[in-house]
Amino acid sequence: MRLLLATTFSSLFLIFFAAATVSENAPAPSASSQPIFGFRDSAPEIATEARFLAVPDPKLAEEHLRTLTQAPHMAGTPEDKATAEYVAQKFRDAGLETEIVEYKVWFNYPVEISVDLTAPAGAEMHGPTREHVDGDPYDNDPRVVMAFNSMSPSGDAEAEVVYANYGTPEDFEKLDKLKIDVRGKIVLVRYGQNFRGVKAFIAQERGAAGMIIYSDPFDDGWRRGDAYPAGPWRPETGVQRGSIGYMFEFPGDPTTPGFASVPSLPQDKRVSPEQSAQMPKIPVTPLSYHDAWPILRHLDGIESPREWQGALPFTYHLGPGPARVKMHLKQDYQFRILWDVIGRVPGSDSPDEWVIAGNHRDAWAYGAVDPNSGTAAMLETVHGIGELLKSGWKPKRTMIFASWDGEEEGLMGSTEWAEQHEAEIANAAAYFNMDAAVSGPKFGGSSVPSLKQFLRDVTKAVPTPKGGTVYEAWQKIDQPGLLSSPASGGVGENRRMPAARVTGDVPVGDLGSGSDYSAFQQHLGVPSTDVSSSGPYGVYHSVFDNFAWFKKFGDPDFVYEQEMARVFGIEAVRMADAGVLPYNEEEYGKEISAYLETAGRRAEDKLGKRVLDFSAAMAAAKKFQDSGAKMLSKQRNPPRDFVKMNQALRNAERAFLSPEGLPHRPWFRHVIYAPGEYTGYAAVVIPGVNEALDKGDAARARQQLAVLTAALERAAKALEAYK
Repeated sequence: MRLLLATTFSSLFLIFFAAATVSENAPAPSASSQPIFGFRDSAPEIATEARFLAVPDPKLAEEHLRTLTQAPHMAGTPEDKATAEYVAQKFRDAGLETEIVEYKVWFNYPVEISVDLTAPAGAEMHGPTREHVDGDPYDNDPRVVMAFNSMSPSGDAEAEVVYANYGTPEDFEKLDKLKIDVRGKIVLVRYGQNFRGVKAFIAQERGAAGMIIYSDPFDDGWRRGDAYPAGPWRPETGVQRGSIGYMFEFPGDPTTPGFASVPSLPQDKRVSPEQSAQMPKIPVTPLSYHDAWPILRHLDGIESPREWQGALPFTYHLGPGPARVKMHLKQDYQFRILWDVIGRVPGSDSPDEWVIAGNHRDAWAYGAVDPNSGTAAMLETVHGIGELLKSGWKPKRTMIFASWDGEEEGLMGSTEWAEQHEAEIANAAAYFNMDAAVSGPKFGGSSVPSLKQFLRDVTKAVPTPKGGTVYEAWQKIDQPGLLSSPASGGVGENRRMPAARVTGDVPVGDLGSGSDYSAFQQHLGVPSTDVSSSGPYGVYHSVFDNFAWFKKFGDPDFVYEQEMARVFGIEAVRMADAGVLPYNEEEYGKEISAYLETAGRRAEDKLGKRVLDFSAAMAAAKKFQDSGAKMLSKQRNPPRDFVKMNQALRNAERAFLSPEGLPHRPWFRHVIYAPGEYTGYAAVVIPGVNEALDKGDAARARQQLAVLTAALERAAKALEAYK
């Protein structure tokens, strides 16, 4: 409690200086001895953070976003390279050591995409209809890519249609109970609930001939409010593009699982695309609700369950038929070059310990919210770092700012860079992520449990445009459930409730997948966070996610861009300067204990009592929690030499990596968190155990419990090694 109050006082001190107008004549901060967790002497850090907070500028953020979104810039295009060069120049202007790093990866552009309604007689639909609304200044640019799903194979399919709601396992099981067979059919599903690649995977498993994924107005269209341009929600012709690559198997380049796809890599060192576990086998393409409307309208058969009813003005039926659809997909697959931009500030004391902060830059079209609201905010963070460097400040740890490419195709730029630098990243202190950073005013964050309190404390140091701190505004959000559209997939994940709440403090979400923290946290064990500021956002992955939408609905004055630049920067500066790594392993242990208690109840329900014995795992979790509590007391009164303490903390985090990885998907090594096999975005906690329970596999659950128990014992031992 003493530390919490002290942190609050220091935060109020920071707010006073940060709220001042940016000026060369801004008053210098006075000395303060109020502690910040991780620092023996907080006064220099308080002064540094106050100087940083005064720099990020809404007007400059607006200029960045306008420049970055002036043209569609899908990964691998000349326009994408132009954005890399812009970001690199801004990094250099701030004084960062900057390079553009290339990777050679396998993905597709669309050549021909058509969807035709061929039955019943007299029914007509030829899609995809080009996206358009009257008054939008961007939607007619010929460089806008036609609606398609990345990683879909080329193919032709013509078959009767079956409607399968969101395409979750439960939805397909419901069709089974209703005696509706999807084999040889084209399955029509709506966006939402799970990752689009998971929808395709389940349909493939069940023998479907193809899949169409559409955006229902129930989820992010007129049922939510006025459609664009009158409001922020998806208009009738809006289409959600997106990758359907099986990233739950592994992300990154499909031909180089676990190693980097550098341009010089010989072809015989790559996995052939045909053999890659990441590549779907059935043709899949997206549609707007304008184009899905006549298909659904001409379905017959059983009425859909009422909870499957969308917002189109008729009763939905399941089929099959009489609606029949012909799909024609011709894709251009090639190895294409991506451009990551990497900016570095060498550390003065611990240059081999990295603090990495990243945001992706590539977009399906203009990408004003996703991802370039994050890029603009990161550039203002870097602007602030540059001003600190000019004042003579140097971070103790090396800071790396990364503008990732190819995220939309499958987290490619971040994954390949992380795989290339695995040895150096072994000493990394943290990875901080932003993706679609701003779509509205409501802050949310996700992280591993050891950084949840760190993230809360950071938000206590940052002012909001409406007064008070980000933390105070975060506390006031009445409904911590998903704020943005269910169809937004990974966007808005930071508003999901965590799997366990072990404190009465503001809830911080768990990390699943769908953004660039995946390789760092789930493959390499680097503690990670993801932050965003969200609001009504119905134009995800469409041509309408452009500067005009953002200026009207997202953040008209760019003050939340400024806020996110400040949050992102304080995360990076504080972690880079901390003497003792500000991890909270006790909170981690409490959450794992809660996960095990829940899994134990599930095991009884699924398998019966006494089939699985959780006692050893529970004891190991309790031991880790107790070791974390003891370490936390030492962190609050740190020695002058932090090296051994920090090594123990890093070792505890890396102890959650299993060398053999998860069953059937070894790239995912983290035994506490992974994207779900059948969710894709949302995190599955203690995934080895829980996914075995999902399948009713007692033997596998028992084996994964042993793996988890061993990891917990390693983590506790790592903490106890510090005396």
